[in-house]
Amino acid sequence: MALDHVTIAVANPQTEAAFYTALMGWRLRSHDSSRAVMDVGRWGSVVLEQEPGLPAAVVRGFSFVISPWNAQAVQRALKDRGLSPVRDDDGKGFQSFHVKDPDGFDIQIGNSRGLAKGRNGPGTSSPAAPAPFRPTGWQSVWLDHLSFRVTDYKRSASFYENLLGWAPTYDEGSQMELIIGDVGDIIIRGGNPKNPAFKRSGQPAVLDHISIGIAPWDTDAVRAELEQRSLPVRVDTSTKDEIHVAAYKSYHTRTPNGFDLQISYVTQANRLALPNAVKPK
Repeated sequence: MALDHVTIAVANPQTEAAFYTALMGWRLRSHDSSRAVMDVGRWGSVVLEQEPGLPAAVVRGFSFVISPWNAQAVQRALKDRGLSPVRDDDGKGFQSFHVKDPDGFDIQIGNSRGLAKGRNGPGTSSPAAPAPFRPTGWQSVWLDHLSFRVTDYKRSASFYENLLGWAPTYDEGSQMELIIGDVGDIIIRGGNPKNPAFKRSGQPAVLDHISIGIAPWDTDAVRAELEQRSLPVRVDTSTKDEIHVAAYKSYHTRTPNGFDLQISYVTQANRLALPNAVKPK
């Protein structure tokens, strides 16, 4: 499995793209007045789509590559599971289907000929907008996690585990982390049906932040780089441990379009840092 892309709606794609290029080292693949496509390292892409007047950035859906791919077989398998697949091809070899998860969140499932195909290309020569500050030199090396808030985390985790084969690492009673193959991880949070006080909220699922592992990591230097650029900084260790001794180290900041971006020390080699920090003993 591979991550084709995450779609994020923003008021201004150009300023958002310039921010990610300067802070996170993302490569701008293409852009126009209403859209910017960026590659995040070698493992994923982000599509920034303009929605004028949007007060804060919102993730509209995500797209994953599966294999082996046979469009007819995939469509049949989705229908057999009670889903209503909607075909979405680009006419250039990319084939896919959109389906809805238990909360109505959009999932695109496709072959490897979408954005994943050109991820190691040269990128665009022109910036989307002027850089907001000098580049940090950081590289986005890993998808630490997608933070996904749902109405019933056990139901949603089961859905993704059975549909896409995502493997659980821990279940702490309010959230569960799943491994997305060699792509990264996802934390599915909220609404435990085993809690006597459980009430399904009826609110739509929300991907409220993305955590990206960067290199090089130095706990104090990363904070200093954020502060030097006048960016907000919030420590997150997922425990009460001080960040220098914590098993999990990260900071949250905000993008120009108001998205919660988490920056962590997690790489593929230590991808279980968060489960080891919070897993019930």
